[in-house]
Amino acid sequence: MSSTTRSALVIGGGIGGPVAAMALHRAGIEATVYEAYASTADGVGGGLGLAPNGLAALDVIGVGDLVREIGTPTTDIVLQSWNGKRLGEFGSPPGVESARFVWRADLYRTLYDEAARRGVRTVHGKRLVAARETAGGVTAHFADGTTAEADVLIGADGIRSTVRALIDPDAPRPHYGGLFSFGAPVKDTGLPSTGGKMYMTFGKRAFLGYQVQDDSSGVWFVNLPHPGPMTVAEAARTSAEDWLRVLAAAFTGDRVPAADLLLRTDPGDLLIAGPMENMPRVPAWSRGRMVLIGDAAHAASSSSGQGASLAVESAVQLARCLRDLPHEEAFTAYQDLRRPRVERIIKEAERTNSNKAAGPVGRVLRDLLLPLVMKLNKPEKSAWQTGYRIDWDASVSATPHPDGTRA
Repeated sequence: MSSTTRSALVIGGGIGGPVAAMALHRAGIEATVYEAYASTADGVGGGLGLAPNGLAALDVIGVGDLVREIGTPTTDIVLQSWNGKRLGEFGSPPGVESARFVWRADLYRTLYDEAARRGVRTVHGKRLVAARETAGGVTAHFADGTTAEADVLIGADGIRSTVRALIDPDAPRPHYGGLFSFGAPVKDTGLPSTGGKMYMTFGKRAFLGYQVQDDSSGVWFVNLPHPGPMTVAEAARTSAEDWLRVLAAAFTGDRVPAADLLLRTDPGDLLIAGPMENMPRVPAWSRGRMVLIGDAAHAASSSSGQGASLAVESAVQLARCLRDLPHEEAFTAYQDLRRPRVERIIKEAERTNSNKAAGPVGRVLRDLLLPLVMKLNKPEKSAWQTGYRIDWDASVSATPHPDGTRA
C-alpha cells in the first residue's frame, strides 16, 4: 500500500529534526523544521559519541562523510579504576568502523547547514503550544499566535517534549540518573597520545573520560554525582574556575590524569553539559497524526554512547515507513521496528550509570567483577548494537513478517 503523506511539520531543530527532514525529503515528503529558540544553537552542548550504526544511518541520507570529517575516531574504550588498574577494553566488532567523538555544536551546525543546502526550511522562534487534528491533516499552534499545517507532525523536541505531552498528557517525565556532566577541549594536555583510544575511569567520587591526540591536544568529560537534578542555567551561576576546582577535588587521591587535564583547561572552554537523564518507557509514541522520534520517545543516557545514533536511526526509519504506508500504519510499523532495540540499549545504559555512582562497597565489587565480564564480552556480542544497518530500498510491510520484523 502506498503512502498518502505528502507534508510534515518537524518540531525541534536539534539533531533528530534536521535528519528527519532530510530523510523525509529523500522519501518525497516535504518537511519544514520549527524550532522554539529564536536563534541557532551554535556553541551549545558538550561532546557526544556517534556510534558506527549512527554513522551508517547518516550514510543513508548522504551526510555520513560530512560528520566523519568533524569527528575524531575512537578506536577503543579502555575502562580503568581509580588506582589505574585496567578493567577491560572494547571496540567495534570486526569489520565495523570506529565510533567518532563529535562536539554537539559542530554536529548541529553541520546538519543545519546541509539541511538548508538541500532546501529544508527551518523556522525559528516557533514554540509549539497546541496541535489540532482534522480528517485531512494537523495544525500546529505556536506561542506567537501563528499556525502551520501538514499531513503529519513529528516531535523531535527532546527529552522534555511538548509533542509527547500532547500525544499523552500522562506520559512519564525524564528520570534523573544522579550525575551531572561537564567537558572541555584542551589545547595542550601535556600527556602522551592515547592512540585513538578513549580512557574511561571509575574514580572514587566521579567518572572521568579522556582522549589525547598525537599533538597532545585532547578532550575530557566528567560525570559528577549530584544528589538532585540541576539545570544548566543553575550550574552556570557557579564560575567556570570554581567548577574546575570542584571537579579537581573530586579526583583527589585518584591515580588518573584528571588534575593535569583540569589544570590545563581554559575556563572559557568549560562546557556544562547538564544532568544525565533518561526516559522511563514511553507508552505512546504516536496518536492520530502525531509521532515522536529521538529523545522525545526514547532518551538513552549518555552512558549508552547511543543517544544521537538512536535518534538518527529513528528519523530515517520513520521516513521509510511514511514513504511506504498511510500514516496510521506507518506509525505502527515504525514502533515495531524501533521499540525493542532502543529499550534494550536504554536498559544496558542504566546499569552503566549505577556503576559510575557506586559507593565504596560497590566500587570493590565492580572492580573485581568487571574484568571477568569484559573477558566474556567479546566484540562480536555487540554487533547487534553497532552493526545495525537500515535498508532504505526495502519496502516496509503493513503487517509484520512471521519473525516479527517489517523490513
